[in-house]
Amino acid sequence: MELALQQHREREVKEGDMQQKQDSQGGKPSSILGKAHPALKAFMCGSLSGTCSTLLFQPLDLVKTRLQTLQNIMKPGAPKVGMMTVLVQVIRTETFLGLWKGVSPSFVRCIPGVGIYFSTFYSLKQHYFQDGRAPNAGEAVLLGAGARAVAGVCMLPVTVIKTRFESGRYNYVSVLGALKSVCETEGPRALFSGLTATLLRDAPFSGIYVMFYSQAKRSLPPEVSSSPYAPLGNFGCGVMAGVLASVVTQPADVVKTHIQVSPSHWTTKDAIRYIYMEHGLRGFFRGAVPRSLRRTLMAAMAWTVYEQLMARMGLKS
Repeated sequence: MELALQQHREREVKEGDMQQKQDSQGGKPSSILGKAHPALKAFMCGSLSGTCSTLLFQPLDLVKTRLQTLQNIMKPGAPKVGMMTVLVQVIRTETFLGLWKGVSPSFVRCIPGVGIYFSTFYSLKQHYFQDGRAPNAGEAVLLGAGARAVAGVCMLPVTVIKTRFESGRYNYVSVLGALKSVCETEGPRALFSGLTATLLRDAPFSGIYVMFYSQAKRSLPPEVSSSPYAPLGNFGCGVMAGVLASVVTQPADVVKTHIQVSPSHWTTKDAIRYIYMEHGLRGFFRGAVPRSLRRTLMAAMAWTVYEQLMARMGLKS
């Protein structure tokens, strides 16, 4: 009897040690998450990181959209309107929570959109780099651009609705209501307005970002990469990469906003010509400061959170 009791206790201790080891590696293999496909895990990690970053930096996106929208209705020679002016105006007229106007379509877009981006990125990387080697600079650009192109096309209708919510020109009540209204009044084609400008903005941004981010991470000293401060180092690399990528892709963002807030069907070429004729080269960099802040901080946080979650699941990001 005592022998059986002792064996039972030994078995419980052994199972407890195994459980503790499994939990420290990021979860229970018997759970649904443990059995999930790695690409699905990447999707879930990306969605969670997108949720956090979207909620924090939505006000910057709204200010950027308002600046670009104001540019389209201002006459040449009118007093310049800056980021702080728009920020104060929104708080005065729409309350402090007005800075989060458009957060609903942002969530609808970013939670699955960032998940699609990271799962596509992970799948492409696993498929083309099965030997485990790190992609070089050119390959990193292609990986980032390819993953963003897939996510951008999938989520474009919600992106159009999000831009219109933030512009303040449309009185939409909900995302579904806005989708229905656009289809009824302008046709389904309007939900894919600005596709070319969106891809010209997002694909290069992601490609450039991934290239600079991966190269900057490689330059970190080994003692930093393996220390508890590694997430902070990764975040710093992300900030640097985000600033460079934002500046390069800013003109495409201005063109995209102009097309998507207009109820008429503008082509990319017509929008470029209009912005240049009305506002010159400076017009293509309207809203650059809030956009650079948002995209830089959002991308840096998303990548940092994503990599930490993937590491806890025992997967190499």
